[in-house]
Amino acid sequence: MKTIPVLLSAVLLAAAGASFAQGVTATPRIDQREQRQEQRIQQGVGSGALTPWETYRLEKEQAHIGKAESRAKADGDVTPAERKRLTNMQNRASRDIRHQKHDRQAVPTKG
Repeated sequence: MKTIPVLLSAVLLAAAGASFAQGVTATPRIDQREQRQEQRIQQGVGSGALTPWETYRLEKEQAHIGKAESRAKADGDVTPAERKRLTNMQNRASRDIRHQKHDRQAVPTKG
């Protein structure tokens, strides 16, 4: 009879450890911001505010951030310094998106 509580305790302890480990490497705020920036880029493409070259550069910048995030997660621990670096990279990307969408360059409309 004592085996069931011991087994249950072991399972709960393993689950708690797994959730703790996930919390250390999880970057939900960074991931959510990445998605919003991608949506902003696609909206700019759809509206004609972004030229193909601007889109290429912004997508390349997003890919660079994704690679940096993967490297930060590779050792199983995203440190505060790595989070700060990723946030700074995203801040820069956000400014770049805004700048490119609001400059006077646009895709010519077919008329």
